[in-house]
Amino acid sequence: MSGKIKFELEFVIQSSPQLLYQYLSTPSGLSEWFADNVNSRGETFNFIWDGAEEQAKLLKRKSDEFVKFAWEDNGDESFFEMKIIVDEITKDVSLFITDFAEEDEIDEAKMLWENQVSDLKQVLGSK
Repeated sequence: MSGKIKFELEFVIQSSPQLLYQYLSTPSGLSEWFADNVNSRGETFNFIWDGAEEQAKLLKRKSDEFVKFAWEDNGDESFFEMKIIVDEITKDVSLFITDFAEEDEIDEAKMLWENQVSDLKQVLGSK
């Protein structure tokens, strides 16, 4: 693996796990908050931002629980995963993000996720 460092973020989302999963795992759902446009062919997802296109391979998914992608051009073992965690007692739903970034880009990457998840919360009508 190159010099990328793993980081994790957690966000409380007021949504059902089933609805949240649709926004994490489908091209139409991801287009609402993660990228300007998302297309998929099989396990390959094309993410488009401002005309720039990135391809990611869907590595794993479990319905209503998590999705795990790897960028196709990164040439290392890094991935990004979006996991739905439901608190057993309170039933609060959290979105747990695992991602990798270069050491000097971690703060920027975290801020990007915070902005993206803020958009997701708006789409979901969550606070």
